[in-house]
Amino acid sequence: MIVRIWRGTAALSNPSAYPEHFRGAVLPALRGIAGFRGASLLRQDRPGEIEFMVLTRWESMDAIRAFAGDDPEQAVVEPAAVAALIRFDGRVHHYTVVEEGPGPG
Repeated sequence: MIVRIWRGTAALSNPSAYPEHFRGAVLPALRGIAGFRGASLLRQDRPGEIEFMVLTRWESMDAIRAFAGDDPEQAVVEPAAVAALIRFDGRVHHYTVVEEGPGPG
């Protein structure tokens, strides 16, 4: 499995626009792509801003290319996301999952 990591930053005055876009547009689109295995949206409050980190999980780089195109490190940032953020990564990072383990119980 491969984890794709992307970050964007929102103003404190606009804390919900990106999560709403993520829930309403990003997740439904990703669910339609073969090889998509899940996503997490993380939030970190910082002085004067909010950072969001998106972790998407994929079966393979081919599945990522079906989403991102021929340059899989290029961020896919829709106009609604651009409008919700004050800055964002233009490039993403991919990590191969080496091992996962279950939680307690």
